[in-house]
Formats: sequence, C-alpha cells, structure tokens
Amino acid sequence: MLRSDFELLLNKILSPSRFKDYAPNGLQVEGKKEINRVVTGVTASQALIDAAVDYNADAVFVHHGYFWKNEDPRIVGMKYRRIAALIKNDINLYGYHLPLDAHPTLGNNAGLADALGLMNRVGLQAGVPIEEAIGVVGELAEPVTSEQFKKMVESAVGREVLFECVNEQKIQRVALCTGGAQGYIEQAAMMGADVFITGEVSEQTIHIAREMEIHFIAAGHHATERFGARSMADYLANEFGLDAVFIDVDSPA
Repeated sequence: MLRSDFELLLNKILSPSRFKDYAPNGLQVEGKKEINRVVTGVTASQALIDAAVDYNADAVFVHHGYFWKNEDPRIVGMKYRRIAALIKNDINLYGYHLPLDAHPTLGNNAGLADALGLMNRVGLQAGVPIEEAIGVVGELAEPVTSEQFKKMVESAVGREVLFECVNEQKIQRVALCTGGAQGYIEQAAMMGADVFITGEVSEQTIHIAREMEIHFIAAGHHATERFGARSMADYLANEFGLDAVFIDVDSPA
C-alpha cells in the first residue's frame, strides 16, 4: 500500500477532522513510499522505534506521537535521536491521539468498555455522539461489589489498580476515559455513574471522589491505552492484509 493511501485509509477509519487535538494527527515523519509491515504501539519511544527497526517495519502507528502543543520545537537530544532513527531506517510515523481514544469500536475507551462488558453505552459528554465523545458511560449486566469490580478492572488492564472506594454502594453504572483524564470525574458523577475509571490520578481527584460519592479507579495511563493500538494492528491485518503487529513497550505509569 502506498504511503499516501495508507494515511487516507487511517483518516477514513479514525476521522481526525472531528477533533481539536493537542498534536497533529496523521503522518508525522515521512518514510518509504510503500507500506507492507506495520508496528503499532502506545508511544513512539526509542524502544518502540528500535523494535520496529528489528521488525523491518515500513511504518509505526502510535497513540502518542510527536510535536505536541507548547513543547520545545527544536529537534535536539532525545527527540533528535528518535526522529533520526526513523529517518535513517526510512520508517513512516503515524500518530493519532484523540481519534484513537474516541473510535466507537477500535478505540481505547471502546476496548476497555468491551473488556468490562459494558452495555447501553453513551458518551461521557452529554449530547455528544459516542463516536466523537472523549469517554464512555455504560452499564454492567448486574450490580457487583466494589471488590468484584476492582478485580474485573485489574483483569482487563493486567495490573493492580488504585481504587478509592467511597461507600458500600454496589457498582453497575460505569464511566471511563482512558489516559490522563482524571479531570472528567465530576462529569462522570453528573452522568450518574457509580464509578469513574481513568489512567492517572491527581491529589484533588480523591477529594472530589469522596465528596461527590463516586468510586474512583486509576488503572494506569499506559495500561488503559493499549487497547486502541492493539485493535488497530488486528484490524489492519484482518481487513487489509497488512503485516501488522502490536508491540507493547510497558510502562508502570
């Protein structure tokens, strides 16, 4: 597949024009014209690039790419080494941030919601279509205790989680937004959720959870955002016959 056709394909799948994002979505570093082997991952770290080189990849697809707003624009140090490795090995880098969070079937939020078996899903932002919403609210088939739910989340993300249990109420209505979305906890409470799941936690988040009486789980930024990159690798392989593989460069954060 030609590089230009690959970007058109990704844009058709992920619809980046719908989002006002913090970094450019699409092709970020240009490589070879023909793309057959693709590595997907969460973040375009040096370790992921090195793994892509070892895999003889033509392209790398990530959720966290480069050129974030307000960052130092100079290509020096760590940024130089990463970009130099891509250019030296003629590897294309594609980054999709909010579009990969929000995709209703392939996205990070959808993946976590699927893993938890959430039904009757709506967007976390009232009135926003679910395909454009940053976050999901859904329901479990039946209420579960807080301890049961904690184990469900840990099974879904593959690690222990921080769980602030604020009362004895059972959990059925679940709000989630992967990554660094702890600021949405008040919105989750206003949507009537029993619990809010995200990746990170801030000091004030715990106080909000206690005072608004909504259980809170911080399950890891990286751990909650594996879903989209993994789903994209499977989709590109199964639907378009590309040699696509997800490589997980783990992070405890």
